[in-house]
Amino acid sequence: MRIDLYIAFVIVGTVLLAGCERNGETLAKIDGDPVTRAEFDAYLEFKRLPAENEERRARLLEQYVERAALAAAVEEAIEDSDTIDRDLLEAELAEFRKEMLISRYFDRYLADKVTDDAVANYYNANAEEFEQRQVKVAHILLRTSRNMGEEERQAKLTTAQEAHSKLRAGADFAELAADYSEDKISGKKGGDLGWLKEGSIDPKFSETVFNMAPGAISEPIETPFGFHVVKLIEGPVVAKRPLEAVKGDIRYQLRNEAREAELQRLLSSVKVEKE
Repeated sequence: MRIDLYIAFVIVGTVLLAGCERNGETLAKIDGDPVTRAEFDAYLEFKRLPAENEERRARLLEQYVERAALAAAVEEAIEDSDTIDRDLLEAELAEFRKEMLISRYFDRYLADKVTDDAVANYYNANAEEFEQRQVKVAHILLRTSRNMGEEERQAKLTTAQEAHSKLRAGADFAELAADYSEDKISGKKGGDLGWLKEGSIDPKFSETVFNMAPGAISEPIETPFGFHVVKLIEGPVVAKRPLEAVKGDIRYQLRNEAREAELQRLLSSVKVEKE
């Protein structure tokens, strides 16, 4: 079945059958033109219609032939009428044909080009892209807000400094976090925030904790959330994200790069002249 007739069926729900050469078993005829098994199977595949038994297949064939017959009747009916803007119809079909040609070509091209092996090779060859420094930290937070007055803000800072002084005197961090911290979720866990990735937290907080030694406790530092007294529990360590976690991103990147390269190659193979 010619691709322009195939596209016409998709766009306007018709199949232009006259004048096409077909091979394969004939399942039906419309005004003498055969509907072949190959044509019908291609339709089922395109529409993703399962024909798991003969009864369903026969029903789908009946529907398919009926639509094809209607298309043939409409095609004949509009030949000498202005019921349909034929120029507009042809433009729509031509544009959809281009879309389908390009889409199908790149689907097949990229499937062959960007394989699982290509993704794994990229991952292994660019290991540093998937490595990230992490630290395990705990904090005591005294919250501030934009609407807070300077006096109240200073009171929060004073409380943070008080907690810091007690820590320097040997107080237990977990106990002070439970007593002082206004981050109640982490406070219940001794201030533990778990593992934090570099760049995923406030820049000032990140700069501080990634330059601390394990076991060290920071002076109060201010972020948009408030004043933090931070303890570095463990790290910094370098962790590599597993292939399973990043293969989707790698595949997307490689497909875009391969598509762009092939797009430019194809365009350069065609001579375009503008009048």
